[in-house]
Amino acid sequence: MSLFTDYPGTYHKITLPCSSTVAYTDEGSGNTTLLFIHGLANYSLSWRKNTEELKKSYRCIAIDLPGNGFSDHTDRPYTMSFFANVIYELIIALQLKNVCLVGHSMGGQIAITTVLNHPGVVKALVLCAPSGFETFSSFEKTMYQASVQFFNMFASDEQSLRQTIENSFYHYPRQADEMIDDLLLLMKEYPSQLYRKMVEGSITGMLNEPVFSSLGKINIPTLVIFGEKDALIPNTLLHPGSPRKLATDTTKLIPGAKLKMVPDCGHFVQWEKAGEVNKYIQQFAG
Repeated sequence: MSLFTDYPGTYHKITLPCSSTVAYTDEGSGNTTLLFIHGLANYSLSWRKNTEELKKSYRCIAIDLPGNGFSDHTDRPYTMSFFANVIYELIIALQLKNVCLVGHSMGGQIAITTVLNHPGVVKALVLCAPSGFETFSSFEKTMYQASVQFFNMFASDEQSLRQTIENSFYHYPRQADEMIDDLLLLMKEYPSQLYRKMVEGSITGMLNEPVFSSLGKINIPTLVIFGEKDALIPNTLLHPGSPRKLATDTTKLIPGAKLKMVPDCGHFVQWEKAGEVNKYIQQFAG
């Protein structure tokens, strides 16, 4: 059964000053607001396993980034700075206080960019298998984009999307079929060229707006969570190596940051090991 057709919560929509109309879920209450940012070509309900538990103690808001989910699918730049500005404008529009950004994969890089571009609006940061922890030479950027096109990753057909999602897990849970069904239904609602432009723009944005050299400027409490068996970060074709080494070496660049490695877990850490991730977030956010 589809997650969003069976979802007990309610979607909200708001038009921001940047003219983007974004959809989001808003559940729970508490002194701290957890603002969840999904990864590439995904949607807000990729956090459902987390918000169902964490809403008991926190206000939990999960956004569909522009070009994704139920947010508008129009011609946008889809850069990291664009997405970060959307997050900033949502925080201001909803008058959110004591915000902890929680980002997965590309959402982690967006969260970092938000903190760097808009200092003072966020009090803490949780990064789940974030992009931006790798550096790419000009040659590697070209190879990366070529490999995405060659393997048809995130293409607008069922088999390609299914394979990409399955590769994000170490042990693929059948419940994730529901997420794939949702993404396929959403994909069919909009012109394929807009979907492709969003994916390509987002990938280009991740590569062309690196945050690695600025990690030392992050001056708020930060928690990094990585799966020991992450097969996507680091990129196995360009940077063969262990996720633990990458996570350990890079987390050290963020002043005072804490790292939690999750065993027997792939890239989709917040879904595959939701219990552990929820526990770490609760311990961190207080």
